[in-house]
Amino acid sequence: MQISTIGFDADDTLWHNERFFQLTQAHFAEVIAPHMPQGAAGDHLTERLIAAERRNVTHYGFGVKGFTLSMIETAIEVSEGRVPASVLAEILAAGREMLTHPVDLLPQARATIEALSGQYRLMLVTKGDLIDQERKLAQSGLGDLFDAVEIVSDKKPEIYAQVFARHGNGAARGLMAGNSLKSDVIPMIEAGGWGVHIPHDLTWALEHAPAPDTHPRFAQLPDLGALPALIAKIEAQP
Repeated sequence: MQISTIGFDADDTLWHNERFFQLTQAHFAEVIAPHMPQGAAGDHLTERLIAAERRNVTHYGFGVKGFTLSMIETAIEVSEGRVPASVLAEILAAGREMLTHPVDLLPQARATIEALSGQYRLMLVTKGDLIDQERKLAQSGLGDLFDAVEIVSDKKPEIYAQVFARHGNGAARGLMAGNSLKSDVIPMIEAGGWGVHIPHDLTWALEHAPAPDTHPRFAQLPDLGALPALIAKIEAQP
């Protein structure tokens, strides 16, 4: 069964994203450190922030806004309620700054999409803050190359089934490429399609998952530029 529709993740698949979160998290650690109990370590702060993000993602969703609110919650918790308003204001400012960072395409992102455009239906499937994702897509210069764009609240098998049916011939004839095993690969395979992992050096802790190495519709590539050759190989199979 030939592939008709190809989905691409956005953040850390087509353009850099996680590095801005990590830079902001490092700044957060600096400003909150003087207000943490004596002897508290940086690892403790990281664990508390990840725990807050894990709790809050179902309420605030994915993206900068949820991350900023989780930093504020963590600052109040680790300081035992003594964090000054000025520090909270600085954390808010850091979050707003993240919403203006420039879009920096990953190597081979444009060339790969251009190589596949016209041969397949191309779809961007991303999650996060709606306005921020629309901004990044507009600034990326890639928008006109996609036949469809889906900004979803979460990436689950039923979501992939719906969007690949809406914009293609169903998930069974679809392929999803992305840097997250948990969000881009595993649920797409569970929906019946191909899941292609494009690893990125920086991946958010909540996106880690074991690779489905033995599944016949799983593949891992060194970079996005290898995707057209993989698709040709898949379609050459009897």
